[in-house]
Amino acid sequence: MKNTALTHIHESLDAKLVPFAGYNMPVSYEGINLEHETVRKAVGVFDVSHMGEFLIEGPNALELIQKVTSNDAAKLVDGQAQYSCFPNDKGGIVDDLIVYRMHDDKWLLVVNASNIEKDWDWISSHNTMGAKMTNLSEAYSLLAIQGPKAIEAMQSLTSEDLNSIGFYTFKVSDFAGIKDVIISATGYTGSGGFEIYCKNGDAEHIWNKVMEVGSGFGIKPIGLAARDTLRLEMGYCLYGNDINDTTSPIEAGLGWITKFTKDFINAEGLKKEKEQGPENRLIAFELNERGIPRQGYDILDGSGHKIGLVTSGTMSPSLGKGIGMGYVKQNFKTPGTELHIQIRKKAVPATVIKLPFYKG
Repeated sequence: MKNTALTHIHESLDAKLVPFAGYNMPVSYEGINLEHETVRKAVGVFDVSHMGEFLIEGPNALELIQKVTSNDAAKLVDGQAQYSCFPNDKGGIVDDLIVYRMHDDKWLLVVNASNIEKDWDWISSHNTMGAKMTNLSEAYSLLAIQGPKAIEAMQSLTSEDLNSIGFYTFKVSDFAGIKDVIISATGYTGSGGFEIYCKNGDAEHIWNKVMEVGSGFGIKPIGLAARDTLRLEMGYCLYGNDINDTTSPIEAGLGWITKFTKDFINAEGLKKEKEQGPENRLIAFELNERGIPRQGYDILDGSGHKIGLVTSGTMSPSLGKGIGMGYVKQNFKTPGTELHIQIRKKAVPATVIKLPFYKG
C-alpha cells in the first residue's frame, strides 16, 4: 500500500485507515455521522491525495482532450474547470474527470485514484497528435476543505479573495505561505468550499496551517466514509458504483456533459443512444420505511419482479432515511414512481425522487 504525504498525521489522529485504490486512506476519525455533520454545518478537511493528475501541454493539447472527453473543453477560458468523462469505444465510460484550463496550451486532468494507470494508457493510446503528457499523480497532494464556513475560515491563508472563486473555477495563487498553489472550487460534497493542489513536500505545512486557522471555526479532519455519504446526498456519481466501463453517460444521466457539437470517441454511438433512448436509466430513490439500501440489492416493481440494481445506497445522516441510486428500466425513471428494494428477506417500499436528496 502507498501512503500519502499525510498518512503519518492520520495515524497520529487515530484515524481508521483502509486500503483504497492502492493507498492507505483514512475512512473515518470520530465517526461518519459526526464528520458528515461537520461538513454540512461548519468546515472539514479531507486528504484526497490519492487522486490522479495529468498535465497535457503543447499546441495540440486541446485537440487530444477534445478527442478523449465527452464535454466541450473548447468552451473553457483560463481559470475554468469542467466535469467530463472518457467514453470508451463500446458505449461505456473509462472514467469521469475534471478538466482544468490553465492556459490555451496547458491543461490539467484530475482523474479517479483507482483508474490512474488505466486512464493514462487510454489517453496515451489516442495521443496521435503528439501532445506532451506528464503524470503528476505521485508528486502532488490534494486537500478538500469543505463546508459553509470554509471560505471564512481559510481567507487569512491567502491574498486571493476566496469569494471570487466561483463554482468550477480556480486560481493559481499563494496559500499558507506557499506560492503557485491551485485553489479550486469543484467540490464533491454540496456544502461549498474548495480544493488545494500542492506539491507533496508542502502538504504537511499546509495541513497544519489549515487546522490551525480553522480551529476557531470547528474544523475537523474528515474521512472517505463521510465523503461518500455527502456525495450520495447530492446524487453525484461514484466511478465503480454508479458508472463504469459498461454504463453509458446517457443512461447515467450525464447527457449534459456529452456534447455532440464536436467529435470524440464513440460520439456516433452515444448520439444514436440518446436519440433512441437508453434501455436503462440511473434513478435516485428514498425508502418509505426503515432500512438501508446497499450496492447490489435488487430493485423490484410493485409485483415483485426485478427491474434493476442498487448502485449506491446509505442511511442519509442529513435526512435520517435510507437513500440510494440504481439502474432501472426506462419506464420506471419518473419521479414519484413507487418501487421496492429487496433488503434481505423484505421488499421495502421506495419512491423515485428528483436529485439532489439534500437541498441545503
